[in-house]
Amino acid sequence: MSDNVLDELGDDRKLLGRTSTAERVAGILRTRIIEGGFQPGMRLAEEGIGNALGISRNTLREAFRLLTHERLLVHELNRGMFVRKLTVEDLEDLYRVRRLVECATLHQLAAPPYPAAAMSAMESAVAAGRRAAAEQRWRDLGTANMHFHQGLVELAESPRTDEMMRGVLAELRLVFQVMENPRRFHEPYLPRNEEILDALRRGDASGAERLLAVYLDDSRRQLAEEYARQLS
Repeated sequence: MSDNVLDELGDDRKLLGRTSTAERVAGILRTRIIEGGFQPGMRLAEEGIGNALGISRNTLREAFRLLTHERLLVHELNRGMFVRKLTVEDLEDLYRVRRLVECATLHQLAAPPYPAAAMSAMESAVAAGRRAAAEQRWRDLGTANMHFHQGLVELAESPRTDEMMRGVLAELRLVFQVMENPRRFHEPYLPRNEEILDALRRGDASGAERLLAVYLDDSRRQLAEEYARQLS
């Protein structure tokens, strides 16, 4: 683990305030994992992280337990805690869940207007994606893409579904973190996000659902093939 990551965690220490909890620690570590500060397969040193955040070993271990439950970390006997490496089977399963959740969200939409907060989140994600693509910030484009799909699920107005989707996308980022040429996996899907959004603006939820189903199938196939190649 690099000193830079520990320095950044030291900066995060102020987020804990005087009411430090395992859930807040887990949130900080989750963000660092998703943003690539901790790479898949990296060992997380208890002493270094605990000192950087100024927390007890028990609090950190509880945070580790929470993230293990979320399938972001894995404990290896006599070796410690590691950021999880997903398998191709994990990836395929994540896409099965995405198809079930995202397509069902669009399928159950009533007549427009659709929830304004969710539509705004998708619009903001598309705009952020355009800026990232123009500046060739491909990983940021990937983040914007994830925000688009999180916003899409928010159309269901279900906090439990929102939480499930955040977990799915967090796991998926573990795959994207190790993929070569991120542009290839993010840039082609920006205009397809816009197509889905345009369909929703027209009140065509069924059309958006059809676009999304093909989108997810294409993304799953492309990503799984390349991920399997890299793992081999």
